[in-house]
Amino acid sequence: MPIISTNQFSNGITLRIDGKLFDITEFQFVKPGKGSAFVRTKLKNIETGAAREITFDSKAKVEQVIIDKVDMEYLYRDGEHYVFMDPETYDQMPLDEDKVKDMLPFLKENTMCSLKMCEGAVITVVLPDHMTFQVTETTPWVKGSTAQGGNKPAVIDTGTTIQVPVYLNPGEFIKVDTRVAKFVERVKAPEES
Repeated sequence: MPIISTNQFSNGITLRIDGKLFDITEFQFVKPGKGSAFVRTKLKNIETGAAREITFDSKAKVEQVIIDKVDMEYLYRDGEHYVFMDPETYDQMPLDEDKVKDMLPFLKENTMCSLKMCEGAVITVVLPDHMTFQVTETTPWVKGSTAQGGNKPAVIDTGTTIQVPVYLNPGEFIKVDTRVAKFVERVKAPEES
C-alpha cells in the first residue's frame, strides 16, 4: 500500500491507522506562530462509522489504502449468509450477517447495494440512500385526524416499523431515507418489470 505525506491528504481518501481503516472527512493544515506545522483531521471509521479526530505532524507519513467500490445486487438469504451478485459477471458472493446487520431493517431482494472492498475483502455494504417500501400495517386514517398532525407507527414490507404521517393507509408506497430510517414522501407503486 502507498505511504503518503500529510500534504497529500484530501477528503474521502482512506488511511490505515493502528490496523483500522478510516476515511478522511475533514482536514486542516495549521501553521502556528511558534512550533512546527500540523494537520488536524476528522476521520470516520469505515467499519463502525465512529468519528475520531487525530492531529498529525506536518511531516508525518501515513499508509493510504485503496478502496474499491463494487455495485452488487442482493439476491437472497441462505442460512447464515446473504448472497449478492455482480450484475455484469453473474458471480455470486455470500456475506456473513455481521457485514449486513446494520442494513437488515431495509434490505430487500433485488436491491442494488454498494460494496466497499479492500484487498479483496468486503469491508462494508451500503444501501441506496432512498428506497421505496409498501406500508403493510398501520392504523387506518380517520377523516379529520390530520387536524392534530403528527405521525403514527407503520410496518413496512421488510417488517421494520417507522414513523409515518397519519394520512397513510396500509397498501400505500413510501420513500424512506435508509440512512436515518425516516419517511420522505408518499410515492406511486413501483412498476413491475
